[in-house]
Amino acid sequence: MRLLVAAVLASCGMALLTPVASADPQDCPPLCDRIPRSAWIAPLSIPLYDVYRWPELSAVSVTAVAPRFRFEETCAARAADADDPRSWAVAARAAVTSPDRQWHLQAQILHWRGETWRGGQLATAVFDEAVAALRNCQITAPAVSPSITTAGPARMAAVLSTPDRSVLHQYLVVDPRNSTVTELALWSSAQPSVPWRPVPDAFVLDALAAPLCTAYIASCR
Repeated sequence: MRLLVAAVLASCGMALLTPVASADPQDCPPLCDRIPRSAWIAPLSIPLYDVYRWPELSAVSVTAVAPRFRFEETCAARAADADDPRSWAVAARAAVTSPDRQWHLQAQILHWRGETWRGGQLATAVFDEAVAALRNCQITAPAVSPSITTAGPARMAAVLSTPDRSVLHQYLVVDPRNSTVTELALWSSAQPSVPWRPVPDAFVLDALAAPLCTAYIASCR
């Protein structure tokens, strides 16, 4: 009996010492407390890549403690309150700044943990609220001229311009299947010296959406 107990204890000890395989940090299981590397849009798919050679966004991303979409600054949208679902999302922001009259970039990903049905509702509510705020932009910021170029139940693209000839290209996608909202914004604070290269909205929006299905494993099946 003693030999049997000793054998069991020894096998338990070996099990404790055996390394446990961890998930690939590039992707995430359903419960994820960070934004995985694979969730970001590929640099080659970002407009003006041929000029700015945008970096891998995961490499320049930081935790977004109080995430706000870029257009909210331009539109002087009201600050988020304590009930805003963004305040308890897992969120990361990547930014690339440039000199005056050059294009700046902001990308952002927000993910809600827990049951997907609930997280999907929260993500959709945040997306819908963002679209409503953008539609009200001329009320909150009369000098801004917003133009929504794509409006769908899960994706939006817009161009905002101001009297000083600054311009903002805003893209936003929600995927309730993985409880995630992803943003891309490119803007110039004055008339840009590099002309905007026309890119179909669908190309950019698809490039934002596709990585989410890979990053959040099995979410799009």
